[in-house]
Amino acid sequence: MSTTAALYQQYREETQKIADVRYANAVLQWDQETYLPPNGAEGRRRQLATLSEVAHERFVTPAMGNLLRQLADRTDLNGVQQKNVALSLLDYEKACKYTAAFVRTMSEAVSTAYHAWIQARTDNSFATFAKPLEALVQLKQQEADLLGYEGHEYNALLNEYEKGATVTMLDGLFNEIRMPLKNLLDSILKKTSPDDSFLRQYFPRADQWSWANQLAGILGFDVNSGRQDISEHPFTTNFNSMDVRITTRINEHDFANMTWSTIHEVGHALYEQGLPENEYGLPLGEYASLGIHESQSRLWENCLGRGKPFWQYHLPALQKLFPAQLGNIAVDDFVKGINKVAPSLIRTEADELTYHFHVMIRYELEKLLIVGELQVADIPAWWNEQYKQMLGVTVPDDTRGCLQDVHWSHGSFGYFATYSLGSFYAAQFWKKVTGDFPNLQANLAATGNTDPLLQWLRPNIHRYGKLYTSEELCKKVTGSGLDSKVFFEYLKAKL
Repeated sequence: MSTTAALYQQYREETQKIADVRYANAVLQWDQETYLPPNGAEGRRRQLATLSEVAHERFVTPAMGNLLRQLADRTDLNGVQQKNVALSLLDYEKACKYTAAFVRTMSEAVSTAYHAWIQARTDNSFATFAKPLEALVQLKQQEADLLGYEGHEYNALLNEYEKGATVTMLDGLFNEIRMPLKNLLDSILKKTSPDDSFLRQYFPRADQWSWANQLAGILGFDVNSGRQDISEHPFTTNFNSMDVRITTRINEHDFANMTWSTIHEVGHALYEQGLPENEYGLPLGEYASLGIHESQSRLWENCLGRGKPFWQYHLPALQKLFPAQLGNIAVDDFVKGINKVAPSLIRTEADELTYHFHVMIRYELEKLLIVGELQVADIPAWWNEQYKQMLGVTVPDDTRGCLQDVHWSHGSFGYFATYSLGSFYAAQFWKKVTGDFPNLQANLAATGNTDPLLQWLRPNIHRYGKLYTSEELCKKVTGSGLDSKVFFEYLKAKL
């Protein structure tokens, strides 16, 4: 009989080979969204589908199942090894519910939908995207049935991004926070609104790109272990902890678009760069959940990146880059402007308060789509009505309406709620780190050095990978589970 050590090494080697295929697929996906020439779309669709199919087929072999079950029965694995095997066995059992044909079909549908989405935004026409999206929705409905679920059909898809998340849990969370946010919004809108017009002057593309790369470095992004590029929708991907890619986008008449999308994606990237390198390809080398991943991006983007201490130090350097646009603005006016609360059209550009209404709209829409109570063709009208009701804004066109997010073209149904979860977790982590280090903010204002924050996140969150669930990690770090009240108190105090 093989020794436990030999069996674990066999498991490790095979899992890492499968990871190699999956990350090769991810490289092609990254290229598809950054540098792929238009005529390469069809070939790329085939390549992505093949690699997805190969990785799936290699993972769901009976030999892999036998190996994982043998290891799960061993009593001489250490704690890390036990957790890796247990999580891999869960992944194996889930993956066996999919046929290779379904995996290929889904990959092809996603590639088709992504390029249709790009064209639809160019055309400013949801109709261009509707048919590929309808095919994806049908596949996602099939996927929910394949995975199985208790209660709501949407639960199966939510669980893919935030383990244990359910419609019941999220409905309760959003119902708890909706009216307090609405009341806070109403009270703020009654007051004189700060001036944020300085953000919408002309900022040349090349100068913004220079600032984007400088900003990433300021925040601690390791350029020897990653790079930043331009894409239609900002995103982060990784191929291991030593190769993490981020993207941003630039609008020459909206400085905020690039700056805070860069900070947001750097937050994601710092998490990926901090995952344990020696667990490559294994569950503990992966992030805990999308809720925790978004907590990292939202913490850097908002708790730090919209805070006065950060800009007390860094605004002067920014003013040297853009003297005509920003040279005469005081730091207090700058901070008030970048935190202006106002209902808006675009989720990624929304303030910290109204942002969650954007998330709730998408969450409700996806629930209706998955159970068939809303048809794809009816999305624009439903979307526009919800934006009018919840945010009081009139959607002028599809590009600034229901075509604004890339997620559906990726097949990422069940993702959006993690943005709110991430914001709530971020507020709890921020409260903890600023409590642990009372001088953090003062030192940030005096030196601009964000490294103390990163060095707190590394051992408290990043190094654990998937060892803990979101709730377990939050309790370990802060002493309590998810609590939206902490977020609301943070927001109220700030605004």
